[in-house]
Amino acid sequence: MSPATPAPESGGAALELLVHGVGGATPQDMLDDPRTVRITGDRTAAVYRRAEDLDAEIHPRRYAARPIPEAYCWSNLTSGDGARALWLLLLPFMVVNLAHWMRPPARGRRGAVRLYGVLVRLVALTLTVLLTAAACEVALDLTAWQCAGTAACADTYPWLGFLSADRGGWWSAPGRRLALAALVPAALVGLLWYLSNRTWSAYEAQRPPTGYDAPTAEPPTGTETTGTETPGTETPRTETPGAAATGTAATATATTASDPATTGIPAPEGGQDPGERRPALGRPGFWYGRRLVARLRAAHTAAGFLTISAALATATARHDATTPGTGSGAAAGPALQAAVIALSVLVVWVVCRRGRSERRLDLCVERALVTWLPGASLALLVLTALHAGWSRRGWASTGTLPGDAFFGALTLAQGGLVVALGVVALLLQRPGRNPRTALRGLGGPAVAMLACALAGVMTGGVAQRVADWLDGPGVAHGGPRIAPPVLLSWQASVIPVLLLLLLAPAALLAVRTALAARRLRTTVEADYDTADERDPVRTGQIASGRARAALTDSAPVLVGVVSGATLLLGAASVAGAWTSGNVPGRAFDGAHPAVASLASAAQALGSWMIGFGFLLFVTWGRRAYRDASARRTIGILWDVGTFWPRAAHPFAPPCYAERAVPDLIWRMNSWTRSTGGRLVISGHSQGSVLAAAAVWQLPPATRRRVALLTYGSPLERLYGRWFPAYFGPQALRSLNRTVHCWNNLYRATDPIGGPVRVPAEDGRPAVDAAVLLDPVAYGRTRRHPLPEPILGHSDYQADPTFALRRTALLDQLLPAMPRQRDPNETADQGSSGRSSG
Repeated sequence: MSPATPAPESGGAALELLVHGVGGATPQDMLDDPRTVRITGDRTAAVYRRAEDLDAEIHPRRYAARPIPEAYCWSNLTSGDGARALWLLLLPFMVVNLAHWMRPPARGRRGAVRLYGVLVRLVALTLTVLLTAAACEVALDLTAWQCAGTAACADTYPWLGFLSADRGGWWSAPGRRLALAALVPAALVGLLWYLSNRTWSAYEAQRPPTGYDAPTAEPPTGTETTGTETPGTETPRTETPGAAATGTAATATATTASDPATTGIPAPEGGQDPGERRPALGRPGFWYGRRLVARLRAAHTAAGFLTISAALATATARHDATTPGTGSGAAAGPALQAAVIALSVLVVWVVCRRGRSERRLDLCVERALVTWLPGASLALLVLTALHAGWSRRGWASTGTLPGDAFFGALTLAQGGLVVALGVVALLLQRPGRNPRTALRGLGGPAVAMLACALAGVMTGGVAQRVADWLDGPGVAHGGPRIAPPVLLSWQASVIPVLLLLLLAPAALLAVRTALAARRLRTTVEADYDTADERDPVRTGQIASGRARAALTDSAPVLVGVVSGATLLLGAASVAGAWTSGNVPGRAFDGAHPAVASLASAAQALGSWMIGFGFLLFVTWGRRAYRDASARRTIGILWDVGTFWPRAAHPFAPPCYAERAVPDLIWRMNSWTRSTGGRLVISGHSQGSVLAAAAVWQLPPATRRRVALLTYGSPLERLYGRWFPAYFGPQALRSLNRTVHCWNNLYRATDPIGGPVRVPAEDGRPAVDAAVLLDPVAYGRTRRHPLPEPILGHSDYQADPTFALRRTALLDQLLPAMPRQRDPNETADQGSSGRSSG
């Protein structure tokens, strides 16, 4: 595979900026050369060039006969050091963050858009509370309350001996055991804060260049500014060079940086109207969410500490209510509970009050709020722990802590929020419904429901495994059972039911795929004109590859079935736990033997599945920590899931695009300004999404010298269907008008990439090229003496059409314009290369 391009017919110096897709790629593979040089960037993300092309900026005329290929490698943003394995803990947070960006497009409906964002942020807040509550369940209830309060269990584990109630030590008091165990969930919340703060300093701190236009005025406080027009656009203005450094809006002037009279560059025919509304991804503050992440991080950290405080306060309040007057610190209980409630209300207000500020580069960080809110919550936790540890006569740990009611209420709250989110999504989708939008605009609510289910499985799995581990020795010695809340057993029991429900759509898709493969045989034979050399096996392989690739378009059906079934089964599990007060196996003791057997089997199988999932999760994380190749495999998940900024959950894995997009913008600006040459940014798979996002942010003068080449691109097939407000039909048409010229290549065998469906308009040709044949040859030919492989999503550059399309794009760009170079800049550029090959 060689990225070399035949010489363009005219135009002078040209650069091809290659951006790889998911899974990453080495610069040597991308440039097809073992000797590569890092010309800018660091070990996390950098631009590489062939060693022989290092002096392209110094002597651009020497490279007039061929484009200079450069490779932007960003895979370490998602699969770097071993600490990235900890990101597996954040998987539900990443999924709920996606739900924020899946809302339908809306124009002029600020109230509905803001309500949608508020509901998603509230769902995200419940996930933080759920994770912390699960840690409290394991540490406080199962370990400190039940196991340490039972002689048989405490004697089995020596590390619990000093907490044993039978030994009568200072730590044996129930309140002190709980206070000490509270260190575990508090450490978990602290770890989440640390990971978020660390990535916030590394990713959200990357300030994007601001050369597009001036930011508009900041909307009133509390206004959601994420794409309130279709497709989230606004009228551009002008920005002075100092605006980016100061973060203040510059005064609009009559002469803009994009005016042909001032730049000397004629506007392209059919180019973007200067008055056209700006797409959401082109806003100055879209890739700079530093303020909101800091604000949400403070609120979620406080919510975690308050959840622990509530667990301690509830346990002590239950004893103090039944034994009034015991303990000199009992009078402080109501005051602490009131403080927990007051701070909880404040946390909810902070989460609901403000969304993203995208119309300007918001450099403000509310440091008082960021510091005060978590600090006050931590101080309250310390006071609650001291209050719990106060001496109380006659306090013994029996039964379980009151966790069933809390987990049930939290589950119902999540379900109610998801239903409300669905109603708002339907209202937003109704005016301009696009038939290709996933789940008719309900993709966001469905994914939010999946995030809640995933968090429930993870937390329930941990609690179930710890309970089974602690319970075995106690039961063997005749002690009471160590059991998690009944609701967790009911939730585990519905997992087999959910899997059974999935069998029907899975079987239907399998049958449809087989029938489609049979129908496609005729199409394959017609595409390759195989009248003289028909090979049924070869034809079947190609047809099956095309049919399997089409399964991607059926993903919304599976997501809808899973999320809908999860919502209903979750409600049923809460009802079963609250009405019976017992685990499913015992709740149906008086029922028909067949029903009782099914309930017992579902409980046992669900418990086994959730425990197996937990072990698999731990094993996967351990392997990712030690093995770089496994970390890259997991990084594919982050490549897709962390493209979007953290707008809903601050503990989600960081948005790598907040580093990658500014990198690409700076590189394209520096090349066009230093050489006056042309540039084609060439993006594969997820790299095409990064390329499109970067092009949207370019200044008009730079965009006129840039062509866009996408291949294996999910821009419409995945992003356009699931994120219609940002990559819907109008947004992609706007991108076509924004860039000078654009071509998209795809194959019918590609399960990820597909057409972008941008038609010809305003004198511009359609973006999609004719579908590429895969394989390039049906049988053996003189040019292909050996059978060609079915490439699917990979190796687009191996197709001859790729080089032809790239050359055609370069020839459409304006000829290179000479630039007066600074001698100091030339010297720096010539000495900045670092060999990596």
